[in-house]
Order: sequence, then structure tokens, then C-alpha cells
Amino acid sequence: MAMTRISIALAVAGLMGATLAHAGEVEVLHWWTSGGEAKAAAALKATMEAKGHTWKDFAVAGGAGDAAMTVLKSRVVSGNAPAAAQIKGPSIQEWAREGVLANMDDVAKANQWDSLLPKAIADGLKYQGHYVAAPVNVHRVNWLWANPEAFKKAGAKVPTTWDEFFVAAEALKKAGIIPVAHGGQNWQDFTTFESVALGVGGPEFYKKALVQLDPASLKGATMQKVLTTFKHVKDYTDKNAPGRDWNLATAMVIKGEAGMQLMGDWAKGEFNAAGQTAGKEYGCAIVGQSYVMGGDVFVFPKISNPDQIAAQDLLAKTFLDPETQVKFNTKKGSIPVRTDVDVSSMDPCAQTGAKLLADPKHQAPNISIVVPASVVGAVEDVVSQFWNTPAMSIDDFIAKYAVALKSDL
Repeated sequence: MAMTRISIALAVAGLMGATLAHAGEVEVLHWWTSGGEAKAAAALKATMEAKGHTWKDFAVAGGAGDAAMTVLKSRVVSGNAPAAAQIKGPSIQEWAREGVLANMDDVAKANQWDSLLPKAIADGLKYQGHYVAAPVNVHRVNWLWANPEAFKKAGAKVPTTWDEFFVAAEALKKAGIIPVAHGGQNWQDFTTFESVALGVGGPEFYKKALVQLDPASLKGATMQKVLTTFKHVKDYTDKNAPGRDWNLATAMVIKGEAGMQLMGDWAKGEFNAAGQTAGKEYGCAIVGQSYVMGGDVFVFPKISNPDQIAAQDLLAKTFLDPETQVKFNTKKGSIPVRTDVDVSSMDPCAQTGAKLLADPKHQAPNISIVVPASVVGAVEDVVSQFWNTPAMSIDDFIAKYAVALKSDL
């Protein structure tokens, strides 16, 4: 969904429609609809309402956010835009180019965003040097989640390397347990691909091949190994995986139906919502020592009502309040985006993630926050096709991937 396809006249009309809401009210469009996500959103809502403003919830189901982005476009065009909207990273620039996003520099300066946010994240929130979006958290995409009881039954140990992963998967399979809970949707196939690429190739290969799109890295021996490993992971998923939502796959691990899941730390919110504790009823492991950074960000459409503008500013400030950062991220499964927040009260998985994030050499961006949305969609399709097509060769994949990378040209 490129904003450039929406006429500026319609966009401005849509944004003006947001002024019809009640004073001090922010209608927040987001895709936090799973159990853990809903609890995290409720925590933000409670914080806003405690400060005298109203959070009007507008949740659109769909873990990857595609449905929410479609709704956002429709709301803008129809003259009824929300006052705040969760958005995918590259889309920030597309919407900002239309001149329809509020400038958040005053809030950012007053709350020292430049010094408190990782530079890679702060830069992505700006358009032509000005803040036009606010972050809530940092997600680590490449976690492995495990059910300790399932591993005990299988006589296996939670893996930290890909060789160990397949030994554990085989043991789980022999014990009658689904080795890998997976949701067969394009974005889930792709995040699994990212995890394998980083775990097998390391951070330098990951950055060259998936971020810088280096042709030599895409065609080299390391990529061959990545793709062979990636395809082998699918051998340990179940036949009902196609179309399954990510949180339903997490539920399989929670119930012990499956032993492992490769998923971002938003899955931790589901374990927590089910009353489970990290290190006891569920475990987390790192297959590859780098941190594939993702996260939730919001933009604020331009509006004219002073009370609503004040509510927008307060919401942006609330997102980065230290107490809110801990409270929200504990429920969401992510970690604070502020580098100065004390995470000692958070679970061991969060503390491990925060330690990794603090070291720039371990930071690797999730592809969806650094390349255009059209390219992301194209490469996701190719990766998913490779995942689901046994007869598709590695050479065919690389050729199709190269074409997908040019989809924005």
C-alpha cells in the first residue's frame, strides 16, 4: 500500500475528518488482537485514561498488519482518519512524503529521544530530519521458544545451534510430539528465513545478503547452506500449518502439542497471558547471537483540534515513559526501546535480549524496517514459494529472489 497512490486532496480531507472526534480523545488503530497483545494495549489505554485522556480502541486483526494498513488507507480516503496509527517501518516515509503526518519534534526534544533511542531506530522514525513517528518497543524476531516438558519427554535439550536444532527435532518427532509449531503465512515463513539466515550465516552475511542485497552474498555457498537448512526446518512442521495464525502456533507449544516455535518475542506475551513463567513452563533460546530488530511504531496524522493534538503528544510521551516501557513490554513480550530503562524486574528472556541490543555489533535490522514495503512483499512471496514447493531448486529461488529485489525500481 503506497501512500503515493492516494491523492493528496483525499488524504487531507481524511485527516481533517479526525477533528470530529471528542476533545482529548485519541482513536488508536492497531493490530494487537492476540491475548498477550490485547493485554499490552489495555495497559497503554489505562495509562492514557489515568492522565485524563480517552483511548478509543480500533483494533484490526492480522499479525502482520496488512489488514490494518488497508483499513488505514480506507479511513484516510473516506475522510475519517484515526488520530494515531500503528504502522510498518518503511511506510513511515511513504506517508510522510504526502505531508499528512504531524511533526513530533517538540515531544522528541522535550523527552530526549535522540540520546535515549538506538540510532538505527531513531533514524527510521524521521523524515527529512524531523520525527514523524514514535516507537513503543523493540522486538527480537529470531527467538526459539520451547516447552520444557516436551523436551523432557523426548530426552532432548533445547538447541542453541542448527545442528542441535535438528537433533532435538528428530527426538521430538520420535516421541510423538510435533517438533516445530509453524503458521504457514508469508510473513511467518519469512521471519523463519531471517532466523535461519542469521543463525547459519552470522551477522555480516545477514547484513550483506538481506539488508545490503549484495549479489555475491546472495549467490554464494553460505546462501546455499542457509536455504538447505531453511527447507529442512519445514520437514519438522505439521500438515495443518498452512494458514495458521502465529498465536495458534504458540498455543501448540503452550499446550505441549509441539516442542518448539521459531517466532519473535511477541510470542512471549502469549506464554505470559497463559500464566506461564519463563524458565519454568516455557523456555527461550538464541540460535545465532545477533538481535534481529523489529518493533511497534505509531504515526500521528495532522489534526486541528488543540485538545486532540495535546492527547496525541501525551500518547507519544506515554509510549516512552520509563514505567510504561516496563509495564507494556512485560505484557507484550518485547523489551524497552529506551536504552536507559532498568529491565532487572523483567524476565530472563527480556534481560538477555536487552543485553544483546545494547551491543551494536549484535544489532541486525528486521528486513521489513529497512527496505520498501513493495520489496518486502515480493521477497516474502518468493521465500514462501520456496518453503512450500519441494521441487523448487535453490538456483530457481535465487533467480526469483533477485527479480523480487528489483520490484521497487
